[in-house]
Amino acid sequence: MLTKQTQIELSNEQVEEIIRWRRYLHQHPELSFQEHETSAFLYETLLTFPNLEVTRPTATSVMAVLKGGHPGKVIGFRADIDALPIQEETGLPFASNYDGVMHACGHDGHTAILLGVAKVLSAQQEKIHGEIRFFFQHAEEQLPGGAREMVEAGVTDGVDYVFGLHLSSLTPVGQLTITPGAATSNSDMFHVTIKGKGGHSSQPENTVDPVVTSAQIITNLQTIVSRITSPKDELVVSVTTLQAGDAVNVIPEEVKIGASVRSFNQEVRKKAVEAIEQIIKGVTEANGCHYELNYTYGYDSVVNEPGASAIAMEAIRRKLGEEAVIEAEAIMGGEDFSAFSNIVPGCFVFVGACSPDNPSPAPHHHPKFMIDEDALVYGANMFLSIAEDLVLE
Repeated sequence: MLTKQTQIELSNEQVEEIIRWRRYLHQHPELSFQEHETSAFLYETLLTFPNLEVTRPTATSVMAVLKGGHPGKVIGFRADIDALPIQEETGLPFASNYDGVMHACGHDGHTAILLGVAKVLSAQQEKIHGEIRFFFQHAEEQLPGGAREMVEAGVTDGVDYVFGLHLSSLTPVGQLTITPGAATSNSDMFHVTIKGKGGHSSQPENTVDPVVTSAQIITNLQTIVSRITSPKDELVVSVTTLQAGDAVNVIPEEVKIGASVRSFNQEVRKKAVEAIEQIIKGVTEANGCHYELNYTYGYDSVVNEPGASAIAMEAIRRKLGEEAVIEAEAIMGGEDFSAFSNIVPGCFVFVGACSPDNPSPAPHHHPKFMIDEDALVYGANMFLSIAEDLVLE
């Protein structure tokens, strides 16, 4: 690390600007792969900052590059910019202007934080040893994810470390959590159609019942966690959708099942996929049915690299205090930041955003999701402190 001579303190004006950006973005949410207005706003705003090279790696993403006056490391900071198909019920004065679309996961805050950090650091060009890339990534909420598209566009070429953050509505503001190693899960899903022979409910002997077959499949899928994998393996297989028939006196021709599969370990992931198909195949054949299975590999687990994690922890403690950061357990949520951290040493940090006077905070992806805007300052200071340690002198 460099000898730190530059210590950046956010001014009240800079904090107010970050909050204004966040509220504007909150009012103008856009769904994954549709972030045209958002990316245009970011592009035009970034062009007003000095010393940045601003590009559009994909149709709805933006990257700004700040090349320092001296050679050094290349680091990347990432924020996701998309919203969710949710009708907002917060009652905020800056609630979404668009019916059925809401920033219900905090991406508006992530974007405003990184925009503020880019503006502050763009004025420090002569003190920077190396390069900082600011990734404003589209489509985190929808497979195949925008991170993969940005990586394929070459945004991480030559990057030494990449860092990201996520506001957490259930974690107290002022507390930042890091999980060394696997921090989020592999997030997969599958849909299977069980095909039988329909008929009247009074004559089941003339049918091949896909409902009974599906019930057996659903029950047996639970043995993957309880009996097929080790109790030490962290795995979730949850059947979440079931569609069958329209009339109570008719055995339908087919049943459709949907499920979510979460894991941390790639070996466990592979074993689960094999077990799922083996169970479906065995039960359907035993009952005389057929099946069509569509298994979708979602985002890989975000794995925080030890060196990058140590950098982030030290930077946070130095700037925000020893008690500001704690090690936390991994979560079963999915995150496509893994597309960056799979190829570049990275660290993903959760930033507490629960107000101390909110005893019942709404979870993410909820119509009443809200954040304490003080969290924006903690997030910005995290990025700034990492930059101070790695590329600023």
